[in-house]
Amino acid sequence: MSVQARPAASRELPAIAAGVTTVVLWASAFVGIRDAGADLSAGPLALGRLAVASLVLGVIVLARRERLVPRADVAGLLVCGLLWFAVYNVALNEAERRVDAGTAAMLVNIGPVLIALLAGRLLGEGFPRTLLTGCGIALAGVAIIGLATSSEGITASWGTALGLVAALTYAGGVIAQKPLLEHSSALAVTWLACCIGALACLPFAPALVSQAGDAEGSSIAWMVYLGVFPTALAFTTWAYALARSSAGRMGALTYFVPPLAILMGWALLDEVPPALALAGGALCITGAAIARR
Repeated sequence: MSVQARPAASRELPAIAAGVTTVVLWASAFVGIRDAGADLSAGPLALGRLAVASLVLGVIVLARRERLVPRADVAGLLVCGLLWFAVYNVALNEAERRVDAGTAAMLVNIGPVLIALLAGRLLGEGFPRTLLTGCGIALAGVAIIGLATSSEGITASWGTALGLVAALTYAGGVIAQKPLLEHSSALAVTWLACCIGALACLPFAPALVSQAGDAEGSSIAWMVYLGVFPTALAFTTWAYALARSSAGRMGALTYFVPPLAILMGWALLDEVPPALALAGGALCITGAAIARR
């Protein structure tokens, strides 16, 4: 390795660590959403999760006296907050109530391919061959996981449509977020986008109050967990990593989520994955590794 390459590699290590943290916590969110969804419907769960995250991040932002985003970036911030924090969360929560986890993972993980294509076109990142090859391999792995764990497969159902909405809004949110990180900190962007998402979900407040009063303690605990870790922490570490890498490569890293979600479901919910799902997970990891090169 050349002398010039070593500093570049050392600078990328924190971004990789932040990305891995995000992927692990996002994988755990699939387990949390599935469990909390027994008592909390899609909109109330999204509002509760975003409200907790906004509060936690707000305290940190005030303590650090973070600068807010410049006025010129407000439009992009609104797009990011509405698409990724509001619509995405509600759509994903509702999709997981209608389709099984494997199918949901397959649908949502169309997002990284869309991110790579949109980033190449709109952000000028181009279309590196290794990125597209890796995304293709990982997408095949996600499809195998979906087929292996799906009880009914992909059907023209409302749940399938919501899964596709989640994938589209996820990709759009990432593309809107990337330019914001050139002028503002990851913490400030994440907090403001989270607040926008929470405000957009306020119509679900009466339902949240009603359902939370009847919910099991475990469902409330999962909602708080989703707000603190997969949202407040994971979205901040994601933004930190995204500011230091391309949107396409970061999107490809999220292909680790489906196999990790399967393993967590195995460990926490005693859901034994089929052998074919494990093979799909291996393909996801291989594709993500190729795309990160």
